[in-house]
Amino acid sequence: MNPYKSISDFEKRMADFVGSPYAVAVDSCTNALFLCCKYLSVSVITLPSKTYVSVPCSVIHAGGSVLFEDYSWNGTYQLKPYPIYDSACRMIRGMYVPGTYDCVSFSANKILNIGKGGMIFTDSEKAVRWFKLARYEGREELSLMDQESFEFAGWNMYMTPEQASRGLVLANYLSDSCVKTPMYPDLSKKFKVLS
Repeated sequence: MNPYKSISDFEKRMADFVGSPYAVAVDSCTNALFLCCKYLSVSVITLPSKTYVSVPCSVIHAGGSVLFEDYSWNGTYQLKPYPIYDSACRMIRGMYVPGTYDCVSFSANKILNIGKGGMIFTDSEKAVRWFKLARYEGREELSLMDQESFEFAGWNMYMTPEQASRGLVLANYLSDSCVKTPMYPDLSKKFKVLS
């Protein structure tokens, strides 16, 4: 039995739920956003001033810079002007918008709580191939633990089979629409120290 099959099963299950052709499971929504920013070679991104601090960190680590805009959001927002969405606080059946990279969170305080994890929804087959290589040190498949060939220097950002298995079980209890709106501090006043 291949324990990593649970990851591809979970990806398919969640892609079907949100209406996306593809899904790529990673170890956090933060890293999902980072990989999207890296893949698109972002430059300047505008974020809502009230968001989780790891989002601007991901942009900066991917080589971009951050501007903040004061606006309210509910469950999801765009990393402007790129087609990247932070939907860490949203899980709605059929929510996928074609042409986007929509990132969700499975962390302990999120809608589908598997403890830790994230996912990228997209309709780009080319992006999926890159994301899957990037999440696992540039290796082709998660099941090939002893693979010695690498296409590029990737990262260690894959979802574990244990988390994916938990996700498969909990996905049975997903409601068709769930949105959370957490109260984040205004980073435009605090983030200057971190950049």
